[in-house]
Amino acid sequence: MKQLRCDCGVLALALLGVPAVCSAQLTGVEGGEWRYLGGDAGSTRSAPLLNQIDASNFSDLEVAWIWQGHNSGGGVEYTSRSTPVFVDGVLFTVTGQRRQVVAIDAATGERLWTFREPETMRYLRSPRTDFGKGVAYAEVDGRGVIYITTPAFFLWALDAKTGRPLENWGAPVSLEGFSEGGVLDLIPNLVGDWGPWQEHVARGGTYDVDYGIPRELGMVTSSAPPIVVNGVVVVLVGHQPSYGQTRIENVPGDIMGFDTKTGEFLWKFHVIPRPGEFGHETWENDAWRWSGDMSTWAPASADPELGLVYLVTNASTVQTYAGHRPGHNLFGGSVLALDVETGERRWHFQIHHSDQWNYDLPTPPMLMDLTVDGERIPALIQNTKQGLVFAFNRETGEPIWPIEERPVMQTEVPGNYTSPTQPYPTRPEPLDPIVVNGLTEEFVIDYTPELKQQAMEILSDYRIGGLYVPPLPYPHGHEYRNVIGCLGGVNIYHPPVADSTTGVMYASHNRSCSAPSFLVPTNGVDEERGLPGQSPEAWRGRERHTATTGTTVAAWAPGGPREFLPMIDGLPVYKPLYQALAAYDMNTGEKLWDIPVGPTPERLANNPLLSGVDLSNTGGTGYSIQMVIGDLLVQTTEDLRGATEMNANGRPLLHARNKHTGQLLASLEIPIPGQYGMMSYMHQDKQYILMQAGSWRQGEPSSLVALALP
Repeated sequence: MKQLRCDCGVLALALLGVPAVCSAQLTGVEGGEWRYLGGDAGSTRSAPLLNQIDASNFSDLEVAWIWQGHNSGGGVEYTSRSTPVFVDGVLFTVTGQRRQVVAIDAATGERLWTFREPETMRYLRSPRTDFGKGVAYAEVDGRGVIYITTPAFFLWALDAKTGRPLENWGAPVSLEGFSEGGVLDLIPNLVGDWGPWQEHVARGGTYDVDYGIPRELGMVTSSAPPIVVNGVVVVLVGHQPSYGQTRIENVPGDIMGFDTKTGEFLWKFHVIPRPGEFGHETWENDAWRWSGDMSTWAPASADPELGLVYLVTNASTVQTYAGHRPGHNLFGGSVLALDVETGERRWHFQIHHSDQWNYDLPTPPMLMDLTVDGERIPALIQNTKQGLVFAFNRETGEPIWPIEERPVMQTEVPGNYTSPTQPYPTRPEPLDPIVVNGLTEEFVIDYTPELKQQAMEILSDYRIGGLYVPPLPYPHGHEYRNVIGCLGGVNIYHPPVADSTTGVMYASHNRSCSAPSFLVPTNGVDEERGLPGQSPEAWRGRERHTATTGTTVAAWAPGGPREFLPMIDGLPVYKPLYQALAAYDMNTGEKLWDIPVGPTPERLANNPLLSGVDLSNTGGTGYSIQMVIGDLLVQTTEDLRGATEMNANGRPLLHARNKHTGQLLASLEIPIPGQYGMMSYMHQDKQYILMQAGSWRQGEPSSLVALALP
């Protein structure tokens, strides 16, 4: 019998004897608290029910306090990606390269307690130690508990009132400085059933708790915090950056669940399917045996009523070449819905097949309820770097609107594999229309006929493609110099938000077109490679870089001359909008508006070729950061690229916009440029807006800035 959808609290189908399974009615932050990294379990980053601050008094906001994390060890950090959680008058977050956990008084900004994990060699080996995004909170037997996954890949359970590790939780760690309780070494559970590890042990290999996984087998870390759902702590895995990765072996980023009360290991989901598991056939060449990664860099979301946790993954090892791992490679580049009690897959959708473009999914799935063609649907919305927006029924995994597999450009690198097709949603339209077919004539700069002619002449030397342009081998025999692809999506620096009361989503997007790096044969030589355009020597000098793991070098890797897309006296050959903020009615899939973000770049504003040209609507180079409170869309621009929107006094601005139209209603000066995200909470009958902030250009360490009415 077909199970019908119902509203929570409604005894649907009772007369038919069919149990009602209901999704949570997700309405954003309620009760003035911010208990999840993304506000609510659905990661909407919205508080539409908090309306003490409105358009009439927004300009009256004052700085209540500023908290800075520059005394947390490991050097001064100027970048913050950690949004706090707020419970019972206290903010909890992480700071610094040691990912130190802090509790902060929400009214004064006073530090109440701090926790720092003892140093280990595996911490020193860990990449991106400063990429911590926050903590998880849960109430266990009437006590608040903070859960944190560290760069060294330990899971801690801390008493929320004191910051002390919980007694009688987890398992002892035989390292100096570690407590007898409150901690779990995650590595044994991760690798215990993994073939290469079992072979290592069979050869007489041992486990060094301080060092972690032997370099020839791989390494893991974490970026996103765990999420707690229905008494289960779900742990996410991160890996080393794959930009310069040349070796093909690593540890899979399997997802694990642990009991909140005891730390008992409950389940593990294999992100690279083993024989007999769903998706195993997508790993040709027996690549499942030694391939790794499939990290979950982005935080997770959940629907506690459905008992589902939702996660997104990145590519497998190596990210720029797939000849050693032909096939679609599930569950890379996918949205996963797992049963939180068992870890079993309920549904999945692969957003892109066999990733070779660094198209990891950078933001958590957003959950909210929609009304589509008169039907109430528990929805999941996934934004992408590409600029495509996917929408699913979060209970069943069915696309809300059709998704088409479309042919894409194929690789010419000998021995490589690219998927013949890639998924494209038919609705909603992409954040930026340029991503569909790439830099075609309609997107070429046309301020003057002369500029357009010059741009077309430049582009005649290139082959134009869309999102999935594969790198060419070097050298190649084509008459054109290189291929060009375009992106127009979101990234980690500017997560999208959603208003669950209206079904509207807001997403900042960035237009970017480029010629990818060529691929060159490695000839089996393991070279420490950096970002495209950087010399190996320059990359090696970066303290954050961790040498690639594994033993087998991929056949091809980025190299050869870097063919950057030429400019015309500093002008891009593609037209604006460069940075924009779009609003979508997700009940219909229609784009409501798209507004420029940030000031016009100086290379345009002061370019003599554009004298007398209206440049008011180009968008800048800084991403938009936003949040919904009441009827307002609160918005600023980030400082990572030095393009924060400033007032006449050279100070950064915070805006209040009409959330329905995008109209600017009010602005105020803020002391430090914003970064990554915002939150709002109620404490002692006062509403606060809390900004993540910082700027290395202005010498402002990573900070939290709290604003409130007088």
